[in-house]
Amino acid sequence: MKPSEHHVAVLGASAKPHRYANQAIILLNELGYEVTPVHPKLESVEGLQVFPSLGKISKTIDTLTLYVGPQRLAPMFDEIVNAAPGRVIFNPGTESQDLMSRLDKAGIEWLKGCTLVMLKTGSF
Repeated sequence: MKPSEHHVAVLGASAKPHRYANQAIILLNELGYEVTPVHPKLESVEGLQVFPSLGKISKTIDTLTLYVGPQRLAPMFDEIVNAAPGRVIFNPGTESQDLMSRLDKAGIEWLKGCTLVMLKTGSF
């Protein structure tokens, strides 16, 4: 799948340049991926419209990359599973065994990795 045909949702989007979520949005965009930032309080990040929740995204999500800690993820488990992404990337610090188990039961692929490293090494 070409990057332009690959839709990536970034859960925990940030407008702060030093945050990894922001850096991932910039790099995904530069590499030609279709990027949807997700954050309940932001309106735009890097010129992209931000969606307040995964449930507000009508387009199929090929990859969901997580930048939200496990405690904050817990209330979003149903929403994440219902979004039925093609795969979920648990960036360092976002790992949740409970969510991983829920994804397994739903048949949703997941992996532990760093989106930035994956993009920079061609393994995304």
